Order: sequence, then C-alpha cells, then structure tokens
Amino acid sequence: MCQNELMEANWLTPDERRAWLALQALTSLLPATLDTFLFREARITLFDYHVLAMLSEAEGTRLPMSELAARSTASLSRLSHVVKKLEGRGWVTRQPSDSDGRVTTAELTTEGLGMLTGLAVAHVTQVRSTVFDPLDEQDVADLERIGRRILGKLDSTHWILTDDDPAATRAGNG
Repeated sequence: MCQNELMEANWLTPDERRAWLALQALTSLLPATLDTFLFREARITLFDYHVLAMLSEAEGTRLPMSELAARSTASLSRLSHVVKKLEGRGWVTRQPSDSDGRVTTAELTTEGLGMLTGLAVAHVTQVRSTVFDPLDEQDVADLERIGRRILGKLDSTHWILTDDDPAATRAGNG
C-alpha cells in the first residue's frame, strides 16, 4: 500500500476502533471458552454441539445434510467430516432421504439425544454465565439487533433472519 492510499483510507473512528477490537476479542475468546468447557465435559467442540442441537430441534430429529449445513453455518464438506465423527460415536446416522434418494439426511440417534440432553443443562449454564449474566434486557435486545444486522450483511438469506426457528416454534415462542 502506498503512502497516498494510507492517507486516503477511511479509517475507523476511535469509537468504531474500540467496538471493532471488542468484537474481534469476543469472536476469539468466546468460542475458545465454550470449546474448552464442552471438550472437558464431553470431548466435543462447540461446532459438534451445535450440529447435534440443530438435529435435536428438527422435526423427527433429522435434517437433510444441506439444511443442516445451513443451520450450522458450515460448508457441506466441514459438516460431512463432523457428522462422520459423530457417527463414529454412535450419536448420528446418515441415510438417503425417504422422499428423494439423491438427498442424504442426518438423524440424531437415541444415544446422541441422551448425551445431548445430559450436556445441555451444563452448556446452557455456561452460556448464561459467560454471555447473558453480564447483560441487562436492553443489552440482550441490542445484541440480537446488532447481530442480525451484521449477519444480514454477511448472508441475507441466513435461516436465523427468516424467523424460522423450530425450537422457538415448538416452545410456543415463535
């Protein structure tokens, strides 16, 4: 980058820089903290847990791999690798779709659901103490609003933005 480009750059304001550095630190530290906790509890990563949780919330605890990839914000290749690992632990199975043999579905096994159910309380407690306990109601609303706005810029079709949350719908919250 030449000197003129450096001088003409649209630099962050001091407030924007502080917000950016806080966000950057948060996006590094939070996943690592939750990964460490889940690995200690069940020898799984936060991503593994999220894949299992998305399956547990789906109708019949099964989803086409493409939809599971969208719900876990992952590439099909990354998801396939993780599902293979979870299959090896007896927590997930894969099979052709009943309605379209070209589609592969992933399904949470009874053993997988049992493990997830046992781990969920501890995980939610960790998430609450790490993320939500320091916040008030307005902070939570702001976090959702800001997160959705940034997510919309990154992926305007992300399922979270559609308000199609199967867990909230089943719980009567959606």
